[in-house]
Amino acid sequence: MKEDPAASVLSDEARVRLYDQALNAARIGIWECDLETERLSWTSGVYDIFGYPVDNPLRRANIVDLYIDESRRNMEIARAEVIRSGRPVTLETEIRTWRGERRWMRLSINAAQEGGRRGRIFGCKQDVTSDRQVMESLRQQAETDPLTGLANRTIFQDRYREVISDGLNHGFASALVLIDLDGFKELNDTHGHLAGDACLCEVAQRLRRAFRNAGLVGRLGGDEFAIILRAPTDPARIAEVLQQTIVMLSRPLFWNGLRIEVSASIGAALVGRPHRRRIAELFAEADVALYRAKADGRNRVHLIGDEAHSRAA
Repeated sequence: MKEDPAASVLSDEARVRLYDQALNAARIGIWECDLETERLSWTSGVYDIFGYPVDNPLRRANIVDLYIDESRRNMEIARAEVIRSGRPVTLETEIRTWRGERRWMRLSINAAQEGGRRGRIFGCKQDVTSDRQVMESLRQQAETDPLTGLANRTIFQDRYREVISDGLNHGFASALVLIDLDGFKELNDTHGHLAGDACLCEVAQRLRRAFRNAGLVGRLGGDEFAIILRAPTDPARIAEVLQQTIVMLSRPLFWNGLRIEVSASIGAALVGRPHRRRIAELFAEADVALYRAKADGRNRVHLIGDEAHSRAA
């Protein structure tokens, strides 16, 4: 085969330079730790990830302090396992850089056998902060209502199942609450959808502030909101809290020079004990309670369930 005259063999120096450039482009650095002395060795990429001054002493104790608590624990457990078993491990950890910036890093740990024992561990560290941010953005888009930022129907129902299986056994939820705005269609027809959207966002903010300690606040769609109420647990006290919510939601909204009247009807189903009721059953009861609140004249609360004996407020 005739040799291409344009081709040339890279020198060792050129190969090293290209290798370093590729690592830096991928935001990857190489590290090594001598297990006897705990002396660290880093390439420039690791210094960049940690934002660590090159002229600072490289002491492992100082670097470990830059890991966020949970990531530090996970890293130390993984490190010990690699030293014990010799099997490589890869994990994602969160750090705080030398300048205080939070970053996510993919850390690989390998062990080198020397003289019958593991004398050093080594691996690479890659900045994956942008990947994590993209994933978090996608997760939020999938889980939240784009207009109000509250949990959407899907995540609300999923979180309800989590509460039922975990928190309820410790009394962390007492009622499923449905809230429906009164006359919302007339508001849209009179002032337009921008006014309607502003109203929904304001209601979401009021509910978020009032129920910041609730199990979850969500928008199910349209002008319907839902709350997993953790406390109180007494039916009379629940009715009182929800009546206060009616008053809070009835404060007028001012938008674009307009005074917009807002009101809501609330239906709530007590979770009760034992905590084995299906979410469909509770939603059905809360829907019945909401229908009764609207039938009784709107701007009211209706509570239903074994312990409530159908209370209206």
